[in-house]
Amino acid sequence: MLKEECFFLGTIVGKYSFKGEILAKVDSDNPEIYTNLESIFVETPHGLVPHFILNNQLHKSSLLRLKFEGIASETDADFLIKKDLYLPLTMLPPLEGNQFYFHEVNDFMAFDQEKQEIGRIKNVNDSGPQALFVIDSNGIEILIPVHDSFIKNLDRKSKEIHLELPDGLLDIFK
Repeated sequence: MLKEECFFLGTIVGKYSFKGEILAKVDSDNPEIYTNLESIFVETPHGLVPHFILNNQLHKSSLLRLKFEGIASETDADFLIKKDLYLPLTMLPPLEGNQFYFHEVNDFMAFDQEKQEIGRIKNVNDSGPQALFVIDSNGIEILIPVHDSFIKNLDRKSKEIHLELPDGLLDIFK
């Protein structure tokens, strides 16, 4: 499976037992929805590698305690520490209304409160403290903070997002 076909689930943060169990910090508000997984992809330098799960349970509300097939000792588990975990995009729970996954709005057309076209969303940059829509407006890159108060309507069918932006925000890109 290619990484582009997956979403980041979390990171293995430590070992739990001498039997090779590990703890994974899950990047989700609802980690309990991932307690019934049968397998998961672990990122290695050679790509994503599937691991079959023998046991999976919630640990201290935000961690998953996982037991992988073929990992039977602390030594076996050592190579998993600090590795990222991924699942196929098809396993993401569907969102409704104005809620969206960042990858979902790529190629959406963005409009301002006057229904004027801003441009096409290239991606969402979430590498900093504030996620940003990266919008291509006729070759000019426009950065708009991803903020609930700015998003007025998300139309998945027409691939449009309607924003209400503070006065002057778009003027800085002219």
